[in-house]
Amino acid sequence: MRLISVTLRSTPLPWLRVLSNIEPPAIRRKAATDKLVEKIVKHDSWPIQSDILNPPLLRLTSRKPLWLDLQPVEIKSRWRHYWKSVQVANSHLVCDPTIQQPGFNLPRQQWSLLNHFRTEQGHCGACKTKWRLTDTDLCPCSETQTMSHIVQSCPLTKLNGGLSRLHSADEDAVSWLTNYVWLMTRIREEEDSTPTCILFS
Repeated sequence: MRLISVTLRSTPLPWLRVLSNIEPPAIRRKAATDKLVEKIVKHDSWPIQSDILNPPLLRLTSRKPLWLDLQPVEIKSRWRHYWKSVQVANSHLVCDPTIQQPGFNLPRQQWSLLNHFRTEQGHCGACKTKWRLTDTDLCPCSETQTMSHIVQSCPLTKLNGGLSRLHSADEDAVSWLTNYVWLMTRIREEEDSTPTCILFS
């Protein structure tokens, strides 16, 4: 899922499933079990049918045999319910986790950057400081640089409409992503060239 959604390792698992458009494993397992039980119930000659319809007493509390929950589940409704119950950054952006999110078919670089902003896990001052890659979490505008600060309040880079506009992945948002990549490339080039100039001056 990290490969499909192009997100970082610190990205919360609920976000990975939404961005890759793959149902959570627990829900997929339950759906597969429901199919198996339905198949067993239809075949009277199968010996396993009596175990499902007339299960033995539960002896070990640590075991969770499939006959404890024979109520079929609808994957999409269960996933929607699960998404509403999780506490992750910017979960309000996603109304329906069961559909492909806007920008799913963007080129990899833009899709990756868009997902960094959605999940608030990207190459910003705050995250780099947390990962011990840099000593300061300050933005070029002298405020603490977070992913939400970059897109919503930084005077150098903010997008009109903020994160909600970026999540929509419309033409202006994609253009902003492209310009942001160009701007960050220029800043990194300047940072890399500064020590070189001092070294050889």
